[in-house]
Amino acid sequence: MAPAALAAGLAVIAAGCVPGTDGSGAVDGGGAGGAGGVPDPAKAGNVTLTVWDQEVRGGTNAEIEQLNKEFQEKYPNVKIKRVSRSFDDLKTTLKLALSGNKPPDIVQANQGYPDMVAFVKAGLLMPLDNYAGVYDWNTRYPNTLLNLNRVSADGKQFGTGRLYGISQTGEFIGVYYNKEKLADAGIQPPKTWKEFTDSLATLKEKGELPIQFGNLDQWPAIHNFGVLQDQHGAAEARDTVLGRGDGFDNAYTKDAAAELADWIDKGYLPKDANGRGYDDSYKQFANGDGGYLIAGTWLQADLKKPMGDNLGVMAPPPASQGGNPTTTGGQGLSWSVTSKSAHPDVAAAYLDFITNEHAADVMTENGVLPAVPGKAADEVDPESPDGQMIAAWKRLNADDGLVPYLDYSTPTFYDTVSAGLQDLIAGKTSPDGFAQKLQDDYGPFMEKQRGDGAGSEPAGS
Repeated sequence: MAPAALAAGLAVIAAGCVPGTDGSGAVDGGGAGGAGGVPDPAKAGNVTLTVWDQEVRGGTNAEIEQLNKEFQEKYPNVKIKRVSRSFDDLKTTLKLALSGNKPPDIVQANQGYPDMVAFVKAGLLMPLDNYAGVYDWNTRYPNTLLNLNRVSADGKQFGTGRLYGISQTGEFIGVYYNKEKLADAGIQPPKTWKEFTDSLATLKEKGELPIQFGNLDQWPAIHNFGVLQDQHGAAEARDTVLGRGDGFDNAYTKDAAAELADWIDKGYLPKDANGRGYDDSYKQFANGDGGYLIAGTWLQADLKKPMGDNLGVMAPPPASQGGNPTTTGGQGLSWSVTSKSAHPDVAAAYLDFITNEHAADVMTENGVLPAVPGKAADEVDPESPDGQMIAAWKRLNADDGLVPYLDYSTPTFYDTVSAGLQDLIAGKTSPDGFAQKLQDDYGPFMEKQRGDGAGSEPAGS
């Protein structure tokens, strides 16, 4: 998320949560930097820093490559051994790599129960609270942002406790659009959700695919469904993900599922969506197939390269004109230091380097949205695709419009919701059946959490 807010909803996490603690007293761990001032990598001797990341796409790959080069130029004694993998590959291989005898020094770990919390519980990640103090991360980031990279001391709850990483990028699920296709169909960029859904019917009547979409990888539907759920009950969805809500067997989940199924039935989404790859679908959109694409801002640079200023992006339009937009989003995967790293001070210095104000400007110059935008963001043409993205990001934060990703909800929820959405899209389950499937995962987990004393109160209290 970002400076101004993830506010009311996530601010509840911040309430009563002192940076670096989980209410249990002083934080131990965090490396030598906590007691001895700012670490100097130049004095570390010859170091090879192994870094696993998932920044394989155009803009993010470019900014990481540039920052890695600059870091090594600043510290010639440090060699960065970069291992870049797709999100799917990283998610599949990371646990095995972390638990091996020679794990990477730095990894990107997905927040929430399935990954970060599980890694912390297994003792695979290093707490970074002392480094946060040394490098002033507590000032650079608001608590609402830092807390999404916190895990409780008992390894049971995310959103509170020790800090196990910092994020480089901000991100939200936006509505990308082809300006020429909308204009040819007589459509102005919609200002309300009804105008948006009406425009889908217009595009269909004109013989255009309204929304490009590929779900072969399973996880993309989590984002599309999340956008729909946010239109029906953003506050409730946020509370549920953060362990304070009533779950998923409710009207707003069923209504969102019914709307997604209706989009399939009406041909607003490809009939073969479950057989289309994510990369293939966004490339098809970039090449002129589809009026809209609902996708994360991490695709911005890849879409902008072929489309140029024909690309438009906005937050999902609000229910009423002038209302507050809401969408799924937050921050990129956490950059974390592994507990077995032989070079924690150098690793922490690297994390600081790739997230400082200069790094934010490098991200902006490469069409990437920084978690905390720097001066370069203020100089971007507001009418350009990047300007639209930055403006939407600031508006979402100012209006408390961001809802965390649904797969944070339980240790097994990523698999549950992705499989359930594939069945919903294929017509193999009903909206009611889909909602019940989610509740069957969420309910028992939260009952246990609350029975153990976790989750019964707002995180961080």
